[in-house]
Amino acid sequence: MTVIAQARLSLEDPHDCTDGSDTLTVFHALYDTLVRRVGQDFVPYLAQRWAVSDDARTWTFHLHPGVMFHDGTPCDASAVAASLARMAREDKGYTLGAPAVWRQYLGAAGITVPDDLTVILTLRESMADLLDVLEQGFIVAPSAFAALDAGDHSRQIGSGPYRLESMTSDRLTARRVHGHFAGTPANPFLTWERVPDPADRLALLEQGKVQVANGFDFLASQRLGAMRHVYLSPVAIIYLLNAARGPLADARMRRALSLAVDRDALIADVVAGAAPDRHTALRLLAEAGHADGLTLDVDCPTRLPDEAERLTAVLADQLAQVGVTLSVFVHSEREDYAHMVRRKEIRDMCVFDSSPMSTYRVLYEKIDSRVAGAWWQGYANPAIEALLDQGRATTDRIRRAAIWRKACRLLQDDPAWLTLYNPLRVIGLAGAHPAFQMPADGVIDAARLPLLPEV
Repeated sequence: MTVIAQARLSLEDPHDCTDGSDTLTVFHALYDTLVRRVGQDFVPYLAQRWAVSDDARTWTFHLHPGVMFHDGTPCDASAVAASLARMAREDKGYTLGAPAVWRQYLGAAGITVPDDLTVILTLRESMADLLDVLEQGFIVAPSAFAALDAGDHSRQIGSGPYRLESMTSDRLTARRVHGHFAGTPANPFLTWERVPDPADRLALLEQGKVQVANGFDFLASQRLGAMRHVYLSPVAIIYLLNAARGPLADARMRRALSLAVDRDALIADVVAGAAPDRHTALRLLAEAGHADGLTLDVDCPTRLPDEAERLTAVLADQLAQVGVTLSVFVHSEREDYAHMVRRKEIRDMCVFDSSPMSTYRVLYEKIDSRVAGAWWQGYANPAIEALLDQGRATTDRIRRAAIWRKACRLLQDDPAWLTLYNPLRVIGLAGAHPAFQMPADGVIDAARLPLLPEV
């Protein structure tokens, strides 16, 4: 049996929305999706191929034949359509503080099934980045819907490369599926164990009691040697800025904060590093009427990001050099904190993270003032919104990427957030696996782990 030790182990409804990597690694093992992310692109998965109309509104997916759910029922076009429709329900797609995430994309879509292997989605509006949503569109056996709707999250039935065998609050075991269309996994059994303390996870890996573990202290993990694999997390650490009211409603103030920060020093947790542009920051502060300095109120959680309090202390030291004082308000209940952010009740700024990897979804859900999504905090930039409209109807991937780059450049001059860094993370694998690479989304791909020694 191959054991994966991770900080959290909580399986909810697969059709709720999450960026929790510890949950997504299990879901991707148990369930199939129409497409999978590889690097920065998408490849066929349950859908062998697809086509999109010129206006990016009609998507046609052609499925693998003969796929079966773990309960023996067919994973055909009708089942796929049922999962997509369930995702779009108003009571589904919930993530911390944000209800019905998927409904805003799929809620008005027409879903038709011309035959057992074809699904057609007709969207209300153009969405050239639909695959960014479908990459988390887990296809669930309809036989599990009633139990999941009743809150029984032990009823996890997919068609993925692993089948759920047992589940408790601290331990989950799955058996591989022979003959899965994407290939048979190397490891016959996988067990995920909840081990909250990173030092305990590190010790268990060193002792050979687990074969995979993640979320270590970066420096402490260096003693793993060849078992240590470093990767860049796609989740950016940011501060949401209150652009609706207070001093940060002034674009000059937001840009001043961005220019005043020494990001290299923040990463190193010291006050040395690449010099920020404090001269311009001071000029902008003076132009905004704060030549004598000011105090900003900051909301700070105790986890997610887990380094939030330490980070805020270092940031306070840096901003003090341009006359900005931070008054910090700590929040220990993370879900309550998320609801506060969603209700637009933050003070001047708050520690948060930016996900998903999709540039389109970030712009749509968090930046577009016309949508005013869960994490939007009063920012408005018509030029960026015009680019968003242009990009969502541009099916050519290269041309669309150029549009998103233009939008990101505009955000440098008129920042919606104080964006800091993408952290380096560490995963440990028993044995020597020099060719191993973490997926770009930072989620352990359990089905593609190398063969590992069993406990």
